[in-house]
Amino acid sequence: MGSKKIIYQTKRLILKPTDIEDAAFIYELLNSPGWLKNIGDRNVHSTEAAAQYIQDRMLKQYDKIGFGNYTIIRKKDQVKMGTTGIYVRPKMENVDIGFSMLPDYMGKGYSYEAAKKMMYLAEHEFNIKKITAITTKENIASQNLIEKLGLEYVQDIKMEDEILMQFCLIF
Repeated sequence: MGSKKIIYQTKRLILKPTDIEDAAFIYELLNSPGWLKNIGDRNVHSTEAAAQYIQDRMLKQYDKIGFGNYTIIRKKDQVKMGTTGIYVRPKMENVDIGFSMLPDYMGKGYSYEAAKKMMYLAEHEFNIKKITAITTKENIASQNLIEKLGLEYVQDIKMEDEILMQFCLIF
C-alpha cells in the first residue's frame, strides 16, 4: 500500500496522520486522566518518549498497511484535540477502530465525527470488510459511541490481564 499519508476532513475537523511533530501533543494525550483510566499507562513520560512511541507504534503501521493513527485537529483554530484511527493490534484477528480525546473536548461530538469518518474510510478507502472495537466495561461513554457507530457487542475478551468488551461490524 505504500506510505503515502493522506489528510482527511469532516465538517469541523482535520484528521492528519500522526507524525513525530505531534510528540508533545501525544505526550499530553497519553498522560491525560481519561487515557490513563480507560486505556492504561504506556510509559510515555516525556516528549522524547512520545516521539519514540509514534515511531514504533504509529509510523510502522502506516508504512506497513497505509493507515493508522490520525490526530484530530479542530478546523476553526487548529487545536489538536484527540486521536482516532484504524489499528492492527497484536493477538486480534481483525482491525480495530479507536479514539481518544483530551478532557476539554469531550462531550462535544468530535470523537463521533472523527470516528464516523474513520468508519467510512475503513469500508470505502481501506477496503476493510470487518472492524472491531474494544473497551473496558466501565467506559460507558466509549461503549455508547461504539454502538452509535454501528458496531454490536460480540463477546468479552482477555487482553493483557484485563477483560475487555469487544464489538464488531461487518460491512
